[in-house]
Amino acid sequence: MADAATLHQSVLLAEVVAELAPVDGGTYIDATCGLGGHSEAILEACGPTGRVLAIDRDPRALELARGRLARFGSRVTLVEGDFSELRTYAEASDHFPVQGVVADLGVSSIQLDDGARGFSFSRPGPLDMRMGPRVGETAADLLERVDLDGLTRMLRELGEIERPRSMAQAILRARDDGRLSDTAELAKVIAAAGGGRPSAIHPATRAFQAIRIAVNRELDELERLLEVLPQLLVPGGRAAIISFHSLEDRRVTPAFRDPEPDPALAHLPIDAIKGPFVALTKRPIIPGDPEIARNPRARSAKLRVAERR
Repeated sequence: MADAATLHQSVLLAEVVAELAPVDGGTYIDATCGLGGHSEAILEACGPTGRVLAIDRDPRALELARGRLARFGSRVTLVEGDFSELRTYAEASDHFPVQGVVADLGVSSIQLDDGARGFSFSRPGPLDMRMGPRVGETAADLLERVDLDGLTRMLRELGEIERPRSMAQAILRARDDGRLSDTAELAKVIAAAGGGRPSAIHPATRAFQAIRIAVNRELDELERLLEVLPQLLVPGGRAAIISFHSLEDRRVTPAFRDPEPDPALAHLPIDAIKGPFVALTKRPIIPGDPEIARNPRARSAKLRVAERR
């Protein structure tokens, strides 16, 4: 019987490979290995001497990916760690510089489907939400120490909640009353706090997103990744990033474009003030209807690709 890794198909798999255009003998980085789908496809496309450095925070995901990728032998190197440290891992494993980098920023299916990980409000579990044990602080730890202003800001900025302060007050009252025993209790408190316009989306969706992003420092990680990408890629190398919400996409998009004109630099040649990338996707690539039918979680995915100048 096939295991979870071989049954799982990564989001926008064919599109990522087509846009990266792997070359024979090339070296690539899968910054968010997950169950190894993107790594596998790249290894198949870059010839018998091509290599991939695959990184993930989640040791369980890497364990499953290791089995899936075993047939490639020494052509694949798996590392448990944060993708913000890509350059360190790349240099240590002799994968520097590289022809391409892919990063799938979404929460993996094995994380969402396992109630014990605490990511899902539909499956009761502990208030954890860590993408890996090295993250440190759990959601329970965060909610125990945060104050009203901090939680309000978190819900507003990371969850884009319409009435963040009233929701924060409800969460903290439940905390102080000992009513935040698990994810189901937290979801119940959030749903009761409600507010805002009626929506088909469960009221806990954005609040859970905000807490998860804060626990895992996801936007900080992404910004550090975007800073290091130009150092990692050879000229002509490509970066492909899949985002799942506007907070991520609003950071990726400007990083892949030339900077806005600065009058103070008008005296410089245009080549001196261009950014390190040429955007190859003026509009994001999104999943088609067949992929969304197979995997509804892919519906919000956006792929942006850029080439190193």
